[in-house]
Amino acid sequence: MQNVTFTNAGVTMAGNLHLPDGFSEDRSYPAIVSVHPGGGVKEQTAGLYAEKLAREGFVTLAFDASHQGESGGQPRHLEDPASRVEDVRAAVDYLSTLSYVDAGRIGVLGICAGAGYAVNATMTDRRIKAVGTISPIDIGAAYRLGWDGTEPVARQLATLDAVAQQRAAEAAGADAVIVPYVPETVDETTVPDMAEAHDYYRTPRAKHPRSDNRMLFTSIANVYAFDAFHQVETLLTQPLLMVAGSKAGSLWQAEQLLPRVNSPKELAIVDGAGHVSLYDIPEYVDQATAHLSPFFTKYL
Repeated sequence: MQNVTFTNAGVTMAGNLHLPDGFSEDRSYPAIVSVHPGGGVKEQTAGLYAEKLAREGFVTLAFDASHQGESGGQPRHLEDPASRVEDVRAAVDYLSTLSYVDAGRIGVLGICAGAGYAVNATMTDRRIKAVGTISPIDIGAAYRLGWDGTEPVARQLATLDAVAQQRAAEAAGADAVIVPYVPETVDETTVPDMAEAHDYYRTPRAKHPRSDNRMLFTSIANVYAFDAFHQVETLLTQPLLMVAGSKAGSLWQAEQLLPRVNSPKELAIVDGAGHVSLYDIPEYVDQATAHLSPFFTKYL
């Protein structure tokens, strides 16, 4: 693995480049960009899958989103879907410049919110030849409709009212408000996926100092306005693989997306897995990789 940097509209992006066993700069390899979940960093699940796929013969790149992790960009802790989609394109830019990467065989893998960003980037970047996803969600839908898809419109509008008030306050000199991506504490009322997300991000299981569970509250306006799968029926012509857990509370998102896609597509269900189980639990990661490796081998 090599630490690398590349640029995105003047922002310096930080990435980890994983190389296959027996790597030689004289050879030509297919390559995959690995896109982390909202609030994640490259050293967590995106890096784990990048490492797994590098062992399968791919050059893989996991990177930190702009405004987050080791990447540049101000303000910090911004979750801006437009920037995150552009991050994916910039990562493809970087891979395409490497002499040992076949620029005609580049794919993208996205995890959780990173899956929505990966699909959205693939729809409008014809250099991406295939897109794989793990526990896929559209972050816009997840915030507007709630994790289970039942958030009433009145509560959505109330949230936007609060964001508007905060923007006005910050314009007048108030401090920014930070909110967590996942719960800082859990109890018996916590949604199971969110309880496991807490365990993943906020305990030694996968906690990382640069994944600090901090998001600007005003980011929510950008997130609400984002529809990762808008025009997927016509613009996504590349093959799509979705891997999701049978017990994931987010499974409805993959199930609703599947019939909308007109390109070669597959929804692979991992029995017994939840949303976050697929991030790092070895038996589930191995099953997910067993779907991803032949998919990318076939289409790249």
